Amino acid sequence: MSDPLKDKITTDLQKAKEEGQLRAERIREIVRDAVQASSSELKEGSSEIRTVVKNAVSIVIDNLKDKGGEIKEEITASLEGAIDAISRARRQAIAKSHQEVKQLQAQIDSDEKELQEQIDGVLAEVEKTEKERPSSRTQQAVQSAIDGLKDTEEVALMRKRYAQLQAQLAVLQANLSARYGERYEEVKKYLDDAKTWYEQAQPQAEATADQVKQKRAEFETKLGEAGTALAKKERQVKQLLRELWKSITDTDTDVSDTRR
Repeated sequence: MSDPLKDKITTDLQKAKEEGQLRAERIREIVRDAVQASSSELKEGSSEIRTVVKNAVSIVIDNLKDKGGEIKEEITASLEGAIDAISRARRQAIAKSHQEVKQLQAQIDSDEKELQEQIDGVLAEVEKTEKERPSSRTQQAVQSAIDGLKDTEEVALMRKRYAQLQAQLAVLQANLSARYGERYEEVKKYLDDAKTWYEQAQPQAEATADQVKQKRAEFETKLGEAGTALAKKERQVKQLLRELWKSITDTDTDVSDTRR
């Protein structure tokens, strides 16, 4: 009896071998396509899907057992391909939800900006009116109250903290996306988001502590390395993303410490 999964993986592996393309990335693609075709009609999370994945990996091992040497990288690639296949539908749903969240966030940001503009307009009008009063004492009291309300230190810190958390979230999403097989465009989008939020979170004064400057430089270097590796589809991108995550969490702690 014919086994479609075995036939497809075996045929594609043999073709890749003949073409001199039997590398980890190609194995990953072969297993991903085969598992996706086999499990497309199965219910997510079912025992049948687990059987398909187990069989796919076994087929790869059987085809590579005569290769000689270490085949850990190939086995890892086959597992990644299988995970990519069975999680694709769920990732698409997550991506849709993420886009909806971004749209809501954009609307919230717009509403907050409009509210702040209204508040600033009201305060400006009060300030203008009170300047026309003959009593300088009243003018000073009103001006002092307005200055205190316009932009307190607590509000500024809260905004920077929010940007830090958004940058961390974007790096975390990039890690998860790379781990579970998202496309280049998805991971790059998260890295771009991380860069944008990170820049908003950084103190702009030239007198910034040397430790913070060093951590900022480290993060920017890791971000650049991860982006370059991603563009070249190099396998070490996952390691670089993990290092980027460690870098941004360390940076966040140091920056917060300087504000106390």
